[in-house]
Amino acid sequence: MKLYSLSVLHKGDVKVRLLKASYEMSSFSYFQRSSIQEFMTFTSQLIVERSEKGSRASLKEQEYLCHVYVRNDSLAGVVIADNEYPPRVCFTLLDKVLDEFSKVVDRIDWPSGSPDTITYTALDGYLSRYQNPQDADPMSKVQAELDETKIILHNTMESLLQRGEKLDDLVSKSELLGTQSKAFYKTARKQNSCCEIM
Repeated sequence: MKLYSLSVLHKGDVKVRLLKASYEMSSFSYFQRSSIQEFMTFTSQLIVERSEKGSRASLKEQEYLCHVYVRNDSLAGVVIADNEYPPRVCFTLLDKVLDEFSKVVDRIDWPSGSPDTITYTALDGYLSRYQNPQDADPMSKVQAELDETKIILHNTMESLLQRGEKLDDLVSKSELLGTQSKAFYKTARKQNSCCEIM
């Protein structure tokens, strides 16, 4: 599970502006990084441009999932992650980042802002903190623990069922032994009844 990009944008009437972005490019070769970053920026702007205000969506682009949230006040956020990253955590991250951004950066600066003019430094921290969804999001941690418990319980139930089958075999064998031992006792009694010990 990996997050590659976290962007804050403004959806204007005419144009979508990138206000601030953070990228995690360590999994790409050095020579590919700039073109991949351009691709992610372009994709983020295109998705916001084609999304309605007040909407959330997840879109698949090659092996990436792009999660977008466009608020009614025209502030938008995009997270680009791999296919395994849980969408719920992405939208939680977008909610948190957009709320904080709207408090830190004045609304007047949104339509004319750019990554160079906007001073908001928390994106890098969020991108690194949310790389592992279980550490960043308590619900994901609880879900992972529940999944682990479910697997353990499933394995325990299987072993109990196997033990139950083995126990049934033992019970049937003991019943067979009980019948055989009763027959042996009767036979031995008959054999011993002819001779008396003095």
